[in-house]
Amino acid sequence: MLDITWIRQDPQALDRALADRGAAPAAQRLIDLDDERRAHIRQLQEAQNARNQASKQIGKAKASGDEAAAQNLIDEVAKLKSAIQEGEAQERSLEEALRTALAEIPNVPLPDVPVGPDEAANVELRLFGDPMLSDSAPEHFEIGEALGLMDFESAAKLSGSRFVVLKGQLARLERALGQFMLDLHTTEHGYTEVAPPILVRDDALFGTAQLPKFAEDSYATAAVDDDEASAARLWLIPTAEVPLTNLVRETILDEAELPLRFTALTPCFRSEAGSAGRDTRGMLRQHQFNKVELVSITSQQASLEEHERMTACAETVLKKLGLPYRVVVLSTGDMGFAARRTYDIEVWLPGQGAYREISSCSVCGDFQARRMNARYRAEGEKQPRFVHTLNGSGVAVGRALIAVMENYRNDDGSITVPDVLRRYMGGMERIGA
Repeated sequence: MLDITWIRQDPQALDRALADRGAAPAAQRLIDLDDERRAHIRQLQEAQNARNQASKQIGKAKASGDEAAAQNLIDEVAKLKSAIQEGEAQERSLEEALRTALAEIPNVPLPDVPVGPDEAANVELRLFGDPMLSDSAPEHFEIGEALGLMDFESAAKLSGSRFVVLKGQLARLERALGQFMLDLHTTEHGYTEVAPPILVRDDALFGTAQLPKFAEDSYATAAVDDDEASAARLWLIPTAEVPLTNLVRETILDEAELPLRFTALTPCFRSEAGSAGRDTRGMLRQHQFNKVELVSITSQQASLEEHERMTACAETVLKKLGLPYRVVVLSTGDMGFAARRTYDIEVWLPGQGAYREISSCSVCGDFQARRMNARYRAEGEKQPRFVHTLNGSGVAVGRALIAVMENYRNDDGSITVPDVLRRYMGGMERIGA
């Protein structure tokens, strides 16, 4: 969430950033809300001062024997007390209105982010590997169904569209991919493995900026106990970024504790609102999928360097799997709501003859920290600062499975198991051989 003080100091900067993102100007509306809030606070303070002065005069009036004056003052204090109570309720309402308006404003892109309306303005940074080019390469669902190990029909009977049932060796390969990624990030990259809840409260989704603006993208449920009045809505996580980042909500860390680096392998749930007609076949865009997430909590000065590091960690997964990929920096119109800069890692899929996203690594600055009230105390400073947060996929397990299937498919329809996964597969070298 953006700081209203910064917006007041440079409203044009916010409106330029919003224009780059394809959004309407908002600075003046936010300033007007803040002006209304400030004016009301001044009126409330004046009423409180008047009440205090009148209260002091009551004693003096009684001491002088002027009961009529004392009673008038008592009546005045009672009226002021009632007005102050109403004013305090209105102050809370104005505070909430400003907070809600600020919560719906996206983060401000870094100066080096390419300006553009959509993915066409993304800029390629680097390539790895040699893409396999073939006009006849089958897609993953064709490979999986031919092997009898990928069942969309049964999944549709169970849950509807955008679900899949994996069986046998293919199910084991997906599990192997997740274990390989976790082991890599914890043993070589210094991340701490976490097994977080996958049901979270509203505050957690607000902290990472999925709420309130993107409620339709997530699945809500309700936790009901013996007291119906205390039932609380819970959300299935769209990514482990939510619980991992919120581990530091409402805390003040010491700078010496930073950076904190967390990783988790969890199921993720997304409604895929607005994606009708896109990737309807196969398991590229599912309502439920597994992903290894990376989250970093850093000091203000370390976050940009951490962004490069996190992206390199995600790239290592694909390098060790021997999968061709490219890294692009997303344009202002294509990157996520909470990000200041995002690098997408796109893996080559021979069946589509295209690079497709398998990881997004984003630096968010203090945007999420302000929503979570997550701070740290720098050495030698009394006033705590907001931490900086980063998140990235390390990587999407289902899409890694797709990439392995398509890039390691053999002419006989079998799939060669990449070397780094064989120890997780009991030494198996081929699937469907």
